[in-house]
Amino acid sequence: MSPLRAPQLVPVNVDAGAPTGPLEAWRQGLGHGGINSLPLPETVVGGVARLRPRLIRIFIQEFFRVYPDHGCYDWTRLDPYMAALQRTGARVMAALCIKPPPLYPTVNESVWRPTDLGEWQHLVATMVHRYSVAQPIVTHWEIGNEVDIGENGGSPYLITAGADYAEYYASTVEAVRRAYPQARVGGPAAASVHSPVVAGFLQECGRHRWPLDFVSWHLYHSDPALHLAHLGTARRLLTQAGLEEVEVMITEWSRRLFDGVSVEEDAFDPRRAAAIATTAIRFADARVDGSFYYHIWDQTCYADDFRPFFSPAGVANMLRHWNEVPHRLGMFGVAGEARPQYFVYWMLSRLGSQRLASHSGHADVATLAGSDETGLRVLLSNYSVEGSADRVAELRYEGLPPGVKHLSVWRIDGGQRWDGADASLRLRPTERREVDTNGAFQCQVWLPGDSVALVELRPAPTP
Repeated sequence: MSPLRAPQLVPVNVDAGAPTGPLEAWRQGLGHGGINSLPLPETVVGGVARLRPRLIRIFIQEFFRVYPDHGCYDWTRLDPYMAALQRTGARVMAALCIKPPPLYPTVNESVWRPTDLGEWQHLVATMVHRYSVAQPIVTHWEIGNEVDIGENGGSPYLITAGADYAEYYASTVEAVRRAYPQARVGGPAAASVHSPVVAGFLQECGRHRWPLDFVSWHLYHSDPALHLAHLGTARRLLTQAGLEEVEVMITEWSRRLFDGVSVEEDAFDPRRAAAIATTAIRFADARVDGSFYYHIWDQTCYADDFRPFFSPAGVANMLRHWNEVPHRLGMFGVAGEARPQYFVYWMLSRLGSQRLASHSGHADVATLAGSDETGLRVLLSNYSVEGSADRVAELRYEGLPPGVKHLSVWRIDGGQRWDGADASLRLRPTERREVDTNGAFQCQVWLPGDSVALVELRPAPTP
C-alpha cells in the first residue's frame, strides 16, 4: 500500500526533556552455538563488534572434546572458538554442556552423574581458570542447557527432577567458584520456565543458600505477551523461594520454531524482524536483567560431532533441525549473509545511554526512545500477532533544544536496503533531510505492517 493511502495515523509522543533513567539496551544480548565447533568467521566477528554487545551466551558442548582421557586436556578446538568471540569485544556467558567419555562412558542422556565427582570438579575448575582467569573471556557460567528435555534440546543431559539438577548444579558451581570466585553462576537454562525442574531447583537453592546469581530459561514464540508472562512466572518462583535478589535471564529466545516449512526466503521475512524488535522493546520495558537472542550465525550440523555422545535418534534430530528443515534464526546465514534481525540489534545499539519518555498511541506500535551526546533516537516496531496493518507514525517531540538538526530514518521491511555480506553491513536510510526545531517538532514516518524503523535527530555542526 502507498503511504499516501495509509489507513491510520498513530501519534508517538517523545519528551526529550524527560529522561527516565539509563536505557541499558546492552541487556538485550546475543546467543550463539550448540551446532558445531567452528569459530565465528571474521566477517561475522566484525559485524557483531559493530553492535557493541557486552555479553554473548554460548554453549561449551562436548564436540569440543576438551577431555579425551583421564588427566588429558585438548584445547585445539575450543581455543580458536573462544578467541573469535573475544574479538567481538564482548564477554561471554558459557553454558557448560560437556560430557567427556572418561567420566561418562555410556551414551545415555539420563546419566548425569559423572563416574568420579572429584575428577569432574577438577576438569571444570581447569576450564574455568583457562577462560575466566588466564584469559578474561567468560564472566558468567550457566550450568547445563535445557536439561528438562535432554537431546531434544541439543543437550547431552536429561534431568527431570529439580532436586537432581540442584545436586548437579551445586557440585559444579563449587568447582567454578573455586577457580574463579567472582564468577556469576546460574541455571537451569530450562526449555520452559514452567518445567518442574525450575521450581524445584529454586526451592533447593533457597533452602541451602547455594550460590545463584541468575535463573534462566528459554522461549521460542512470536507473541511478546507470552514472553512477558513467562518472565512474571520466573519472578513469582523466585519470590516463593526467597530469592528475590536473583537476576532473571532469558538465555535463549526467538520467534516460534517448527513451522514445518523452511526456505531461504523465510529468513528475510520482515515479520520476523518486527516480532523480534517488539519483544526486545517489551523486555526493556519490563527491565529484564538479560535476554539473549538466538542466534548470531546459522551453521551446518555435522553428524560426526554428535555421534560420540548422542543417541542415533538425537543425532537424527539435530540433522533434521539444522540441515534438512533449518530454522534460519541467524543474524547471519551459513554463508555469512546479513539478515534483517542483525539490523534490529544495530538499531538497538544506536539508541544511546539515556532513556527518554515515549508513548505510542496504538498497541501494535512499540516504541523505545533514547539519547546521548550525539543525538536523540526513537525505535519503532509495527507488529501484531494477529496480523499487522500499514500505519504512519507521527512523532511529536517536546523539550528539544532549538536549532538545526539532521533527520535520518532507517527502516527494515521487505525492501532489504542493506549492503549484504560485505564488510560495511550498512543499512541505507529511507530519508535524510535537514530540519529546524524550536522546542516542539513533528514528523511522519511510514510504517508498513511488520516493519521496524529508527528515527534519529542529530545536531547539525556549527558553521
